[in-house]
Amino acid sequence: MEEFITLAQIDEATDAVRRRISVVPKVGMILGSGLGDLAEAVEDATIISTADIPHWPQSTVEGHKGRLVIGRLAGQCVLVMQGRIHFYEGYSMQQVTLPVRVMQRLGAKYLIVTNAAGAIHPDYLPGDLMLITDHINLVGIPGFNPLRGPNLDELGPRFPDMSEPYDRQLLNLAREIAREKQIPVREGVYAGLSGPSYESPADLRFLRVIGADAVGMSTVPEVIVAKHGGMRVLGISGITNKANLDGSAVTTHEEVLEAGRIMVPKLKAIVLGALERLSD
Repeated sequence: MEEFITLAQIDEATDAVRRRISVVPKVGMILGSGLGDLAEAVEDATIISTADIPHWPQSTVEGHKGRLVIGRLAGQCVLVMQGRIHFYEGYSMQQVTLPVRVMQRLGAKYLIVTNAAGAIHPDYLPGDLMLITDHINLVGIPGFNPLRGPNLDELGPRFPDMSEPYDRQLLNLAREIAREKQIPVREGVYAGLSGPSYESPADLRFLRVIGADAVGMSTVPEVIVAKHGGMRVLGISGITNKANLDGSAVTTHEEVLEAGRIMVPKLKAIVLGALERLSD
């Protein structure tokens, strides 16, 4: 398996998508476990199986359909990635983040990313939405950073700033929409681990000590690559299970998917509201 993706490979994948669509997507969207049904609201949709895109890694996880849905949503041209790829599936970090590179080459300026996350904060409950204010790149700290290897100067700088991975104006916009629609939201720091095993109680206690409010197995690499390429990012976690700091509960993937179904109406309302108000 090749660890690094070249610009030529990115452009080959981009061209395969561009030939199938007649719009320029302004917003890229990556939808996590149980949350992919938001793509069904896209109008005048072109649906592309990711199996038909060269170099595109294929998801092997239940709840991730492996499709791109391109069309209009809430007045914006969007590219919705229905399902995502995870590092734990055996792909390199650059393969995992290839979809974000394709979004950038197609012209997308915004990334809205959602995920299913486990609660670490003791007050957060299954079904809650958490606006991501920052993240802890625990996979990247030992060296698995998606920007490792030759820098693609055409896409971004060698040492990109990460002082604002989640756009403050977009966060304010999401807060405003949540207030108007009377949707209670949490806010917090998302810790990105590799998975696929869920965290032990000791893992969760450690994460709580270092400042994490929720934990998951995605998102952070995608956001790093998005920021490297100049995209503005809004991140939302759907809390799927309560903090298990004492080992008294068992977390299952079925529980994650069920919580996702509960969260979809709230998530959809906030995302659609944000899309309606996005401006250049």
